[in-house]
Amino acid sequence: MKSLWLGRVRESVADRGRELLGLRGNAKPAANIEKLCLALLSEKGEASGTALAREVVLHYERMTESEKITFFELLNTRFAPDEQAIIKAVDLYKSSPDPDNYLALRRASEPARQKLFRRINIAPTGIQAIVAMRADLLKALDQHPELKVVDADLKYLLKSWFNRGFLVLQRIDWGTSAVILEKLINYESVHEIQSWEDLQRRLAEDRRCFAFFHPALPEDPLIFVEVALVNGMSDTIGPLLDETTPVLNTDDADSVIFYSINNCLNGLRGISFGNFLIKQVATELAREFPAIKLFSTLSPIPLFMRALKDPDIFNETRLTAILGEDADLICNAADERDIVKAIETLVAAPQDHKDILSGPLELLGLAYLALVKRGDNPYDPVAYFHLSNGARLERINVFANTLPGGLEQSAGMMVNYRYIPGDFESNHEAFIHHNRVNLSRKLQKRLKSIRDLW
Repeated sequence: MKSLWLGRVRESVADRGRELLGLRGNAKPAANIEKLCLALLSEKGEASGTALAREVVLHYERMTESEKITFFELLNTRFAPDEQAIIKAVDLYKSSPDPDNYLALRRASEPARQKLFRRINIAPTGIQAIVAMRADLLKALDQHPELKVVDADLKYLLKSWFNRGFLVLQRIDWGTSAVILEKLINYESVHEIQSWEDLQRRLAEDRRCFAFFHPALPEDPLIFVEVALVNGMSDTIGPLLDETTPVLNTDDADSVIFYSINNCLNGLRGISFGNFLIKQVATELAREFPAIKLFSTLSPIPLFMRALKDPDIFNETRLTAILGEDADLICNAADERDIVKAIETLVAAPQDHKDILSGPLELLGLAYLALVKRGDNPYDPVAYFHLSNGARLERINVFANTLPGGLEQSAGMMVNYRYIPGDFESNHEAFIHHNRVNLSRKLQKRLKSIRDLW
């Protein structure tokens, strides 16, 4: 409520500033925005500055896609750092590296667009506009790589404005405002929410949903996690998503399952909140349910099938060595001599070959998660997120998600990453500094049998 009140105050200040400046809203956005930006950078008055910032936002919002690209190019050139000023400041600092010359170098190297973004942020909806600008910019980078420096400046500022100290954890339940609930439906990308009835079941007494909010965006969750209170570590997603699953008495629950985590705003891509979110939610739930000791995820393996089809990762030699006798069974079932082609044939319809594929898929999933790397990090982004966050790779569940998306991504496999509160930091440190993947004893034993073969 406080942020809404502040928003109304800023709108009032902007209105007064607009009157003072005599601004009119009939100019073409693309033609006028450069003048507005230059005026905003030079304006010192609070009311006038707020009004100019709001005009920049309004002009940007009325732009076409091509006009936005032109604006980003303007930011890249007209509002770039002064190269000669930087060279002069570097030479001065080299000759005399004292505090004054260091500060002069900092001032010279800061691009005018960073100051401009900070000034835009004083508009009543400034921060929303800047997040939206970055979302538009990210979409343009493939075709306009020269704009990466503009994105770097935007990301730098957004990391400061959205650091953990500013974020507020809130529980979302059926009594939360309809505006926020509707956004949950729109932002859910892991397990689509099918209806309001589906959402209501996900917010029932044996479920929890928590989100991080920023004070400047009180009705926009930045990231949210969906949680189920259950008996035992869940190994399939179906019962967690089924609207008809009976509501469990929370006194009977012995486990917490994190089954969906979603970043909401594209403009904040690359600014991580999830590691803080899961740990804080685990702490909150441990306080609310002191008898519950098991905290685990039921997570997708989004790039497994892509890796399985990559000959640089799962080639014939590796597959034959790892699968042993199972390789012959798979080839016979597929009527193929080549194990690569045989697996590709069977995983196209994995449920039709459960008996043959269950063991091999679990083994290949383990090899993929623990041994396949992108540089020093796990190939799989979800694995990287949880392992770097201090979780343990606990169990691989075959045929845990037989919905079309699950079959397409991972032949139906899902993973339990276990969060053990006392081990968060040691697991995190071992992973970050030594690339060590922490595994349950069962998976350690299985991995040992295939590591040398890999």
